[in-house]
Amino acid sequence: MIDILRDNWHLLLLGQYPNGPLGGLALTLLLSVLGLAFAFPISILLAVARVSPWKVFRIPATVIVYIVRGVPLVMLIFWSYFLVPLLLGHSVTGFTTLLCTLVIYEAAYISEVIRAGIEALPRGQTEAARALGLSYAQTRTKVVLPQALYNMIPSIVSQFVSTIKETSLGYVISVQELTFSANQVNTNLLTRPFEVFLILALTYFAVCFCLTQLAHALERRVTRRRSGKTSGKTAPARSIHDDSVLQSQ
Repeated sequence: MIDILRDNWHLLLLGQYPNGPLGGLALTLLLSVLGLAFAFPISILLAVARVSPWKVFRIPATVIVYIVRGVPLVMLIFWSYFLVPLLLGHSVTGFTTLLCTLVIYEAAYISEVIRAGIEALPRGQTEAARALGLSYAQTRTKVVLPQALYNMIPSIVSQFVSTIKETSLGYVISVQELTFSANQVNTNLLTRPFEVFLILALTYFAVCFCLTQLAHALERRVTRRRSGKTSGKTAPARSIHDDSVLQSQ
């Protein structure tokens, strides 16, 4: 297995780059980052629409989320593969097709994460903001969303882990990501498929494990911040004199 890594590490890591298109693990990470980045603003709009008191926004957003979440990702990839060229009027690369699919797919899933974060906030946050004279839009953008997004950072990182694994389905439309590169190595060797795909599995595991640990660390940090334990120092205890002053007031 060591000799496979030694002879094919460049193909698995970067594909044919710089003598050809970028591929391998680098393309997998690039697709994941871009897919999440483009999906994030869409997911916020969907989440806000899902909790909107107006049906004209809530119902279409709910339908979109339910349809996307109820269809296998590989089906969305095939639909995008045939639909995107029709919409644009010209053929597109497999990279563009997979990226468009990931944006739609991740937007639906992340919107549910954000919606859960919004609904988890105490109603008093919204009521206090409205009592101070903030409009509905100002309450959402300045009070609710900043808190919800901060609380949902660990879940968003976990979704990034899922996105990395989902890019492997780009193999069906010949996107030269990590799984496609591993299959190229297997085609060249022919007689060692177990070792090649074991390397592939270990690579996915190593990347996803590191990101999962990051998500756990962020979750612990968010929990400490929410409980008021931002540092190792505890707040000074109030004296009896302070309590008596407060009671007298």
